[in-house]
Amino acid sequence: MSVGPVRVGPQTDPASTIAVLADDLTSAGDGAAPFRRTGHRAQVLLAAELAADGFSDWTADGTADGIAYGNVVAVDLGSRLLDEPAAAIRTERAARRFAGADLLVKTVDSTLRGHLAAEIRAAHAGSRRQAVVVAPAFPAEGRTTIRGVQYVEGVPVHETDFARDPAHPVRSSDLARLLPEAELLEPDGFGKLPELIDGGGVFVCSAATDADLDLLISSVPRAGDVLWVGSPGLAAALARHHSRTPAAAPPELPGARRPLVVVGSAHPATRRQLDRLRTRADVDAADAADDPAAAVDALRRSPALTLAVHTPDARRASPGSLTSDLAVAVRELAATGAVDGLVLTGGETAVAVLEALGATGIDLFDEPEPGVARGVLLSPPRIPVLIKAGGFGDEGALDRLCRLLVRGAGTGADS
Repeated sequence: MSVGPVRVGPQTDPASTIAVLADDLTSAGDGAAPFRRTGHRAQVLLAAELAADGFSDWTADGTADGIAYGNVVAVDLGSRLLDEPAAAIRTERAARRFAGADLLVKTVDSTLRGHLAAEIRAAHAGSRRQAVVVAPAFPAEGRTTIRGVQYVEGVPVHETDFARDPAHPVRSSDLARLLPEAELLEPDGFGKLPELIDGGGVFVCSAATDADLDLLISSVPRAGDVLWVGSPGLAAALARHHSRTPAAAPPELPGARRPLVVVGSAHPATRRQLDRLRTRADVDAADAADDPAAAVDALRRSPALTLAVHTPDARRASPGSLTSDLAVAVRELAATGAVDGLVLTGGETAVAVLEALGATGIDLFDEPEPGVARGVLLSPPRIPVLIKAGGFGDEGALDRLCRLLVRGAGTGADS
């Protein structure tokens, strides 16, 4: 699969292949989006697409399984929804399959949710890389790593709302505890990395600013020797150091006449965003729990220009059944032409919706805000879509994203 070395510097070989392995869809989207912004053509694929027989033939700017892929492919492995042993197996297999990529990135949640340690070890085993560099900081969203401890807006992550995540509550903020085999490095020690990487091992790198992450990338002389592990902050730093010249053209991104906001995340930040959105006079919302057909009927009859469908604030049923109800409602609304654009919040919700629509993934256009990916569905219906992790954004985030979806960008616009 490898077609040429990735060079550290202001630009990279347009033929270089870059693979991003993620545990959910939002992580795949915000891992690939920075590369789209720096000139690469990028797609996000669902886990099922990884199993396609032709996918092993992926090459830069080539085709596989009848689909034209760019030189950046991010795969949602769906491993956050699995138990830990199954997540590790799937991650190792994926890392082995993409081991020939010139640049290999394993994304992790910036709040340390999911099977973080098990998947890092599995990706290392499958990647054939001699060393692993772990840097989960995402300074643009207030997520920093200081002396190996992960913080959100200055608070250890296990003391924040993420400790009450219904699926993956965070119990520890200390990466040394989660990865006891790792060596911890502060920014003033990044100069040791060339020698340390030659000896192999796992290195957890602290970062409080984007400048720290830039220093980290520039401290590694051969990026292809390393399995890179991090959040959107690390992906953005890698993309800045591996830009593509000339830039690949973005996909056509039409505006949506009537967007649908789909809220499945239980995170308080997203719930506040939904409350803010619902203050607009042109927005109508419905709860899809228990009776998705009733929600669809109510929204079809609504004269509102923007629609929203969501799960209840309080969990009255299992997260899986609530997500299924949302997906059913979205499929019915899209099938009748009631909506022609999507804003999806929460990785599990986004996957369920795309699968219900028969979509294989997303052709990325850009990253309009940190942690937000914008593009069009790879397969019909070719409608614009925005995906956002549940914990990202201020109270006006959903309002802004809806307006952005309506504006669109046409063909060949700057990304």
